[in-house]
Amino acid sequence: MSDAVIDLGELRDGSDPDPLPRPASRRGRRTRTALVALLVLVGLAASTPYPRRVGVTLPATAGADAVVFDDVVFLVEPIGATRQRTLTATRVPNGEPVWRTSLPAEGRYWGVARSGETLLAIGYETGQDGAGTLTIALDPRTGAYRWQQPGRPAVLPDGAILLWSAENEAVGALRAVDACCGTVRWQEPIAAGLDLTLRDGPRGVDRLVLLRGGGQVEVRETATGAVLARADLPSPPGGTPRVLRVVDDLLATIDGSPSVITAYGLDHLDQRWRIPAAGATFVSDCGVVICLENENAAGGRRTIDAATGEPRWEDDRWGWFWPQADRLLAATQSSSGSAAQDLVVLDPPTGRVLAKLGRWEIAQYDVDGPLIGVRPHPDGGLLVAELDVRGGTVRMLDVLRDAAGDCRAATGLLLCRRRDADFGLWRLPT
Repeated sequence: MSDAVIDLGELRDGSDPDPLPRPASRRGRRTRTALVALLVLVGLAASTPYPRRVGVTLPATAGADAVVFDDVVFLVEPIGATRQRTLTATRVPNGEPVWRTSLPAEGRYWGVARSGETLLAIGYETGQDGAGTLTIALDPRTGAYRWQQPGRPAVLPDGAILLWSAENEAVGALRAVDACCGTVRWQEPIAAGLDLTLRDGPRGVDRLVLLRGGGQVEVRETATGAVLARADLPSPPGGTPRVLRVVDDLLATIDGSPSVITAYGLDHLDQRWRIPAAGATFVSDCGVVICLENENAAGGRRTIDAATGEPRWEDDRWGWFWPQADRLLAATQSSSGSAAQDLVVLDPPTGRVLAKLGRWEIAQYDVDGPLIGVRPHPDGGLLVAELDVRGGTVRMLDVLRDAAGDCRAATGLLLCRRRDADFGLWRLPT
């Protein structure tokens, strides 16, 4: 008997010739009664137009970036006449302005992050002292300036900030600072071009791995900078550059010619297993298995057992994997260039297809919230749905007539570009 697959298909208007969605059945079969009921419900939905939802409009120009934290939208505007970018805070859902401030350094800012009661603006400084990444800390309630330091940030489990920079100088810095005031907890000079890999745990980055010259690898605990393990790993044959990747509690290296993958225990650097890489240039955490892929993504994906390195399964249909809710979310190989992709849910140990979710673009999302998918609606705007990866189901939420794309989701909210290039914020139905 073949495996049962939940095929959620596509939600279409009545004028679309594609077939209607097929509902999930506990026995893997469709009964005539269920199909009749589905046709009635879809017919009613098609005959009832979605209302034009009114959201909060945030005026913005091309190149602006926005993010939602709690009940506030933070919007970074491009360089103006003063060559300084501005950052504004707007409270939702009523669109009340909270504050507006100029970022103190000239440059290109590409993101906003938050650690507790500290807002971080991340950019690339282009001032008289040279170029380099820069992090500026602000008070999220008032926009008041707190501190700025060179480097790109990562939030640690206790809310502190890890910063590292070594871009245009022979020696850079690696340091952890208090989020409130930028006070340095610990710091370490690092050479430019140093390979640095982080482990991002459920509450923040808790481990960092440094690959120094001569093949010396060093594992540190991020809160204190304490060295947990240090080892001189064997030099790769043929002088091939070594690639480091942290996968859960393992450190995986890809090196040599022909290349091999070696796994070490992260905190002690004890060798666990070693296998031929067979063309793989990247490894990633896929739950109970490790996913291997080539740099150009050609040839699909394959997996190995995380404990032993033994082959598990491979499939040339998938373009990428994403572990989610004890499942693997995968997208089919596509050369269309469209942001929306055909998504399926896989069983990690076997690679078996558990559900087909249809074609969606995943909105950037709150890690504690549901996964939100969007795609263009035939009559204009965006169709919005909640993607339940664990259950293998899709729940249609809304059609946003004025939305154009570039969406990111927060708890109960969806922020998207409007067709007039402004940002719109809509509250998602419960």
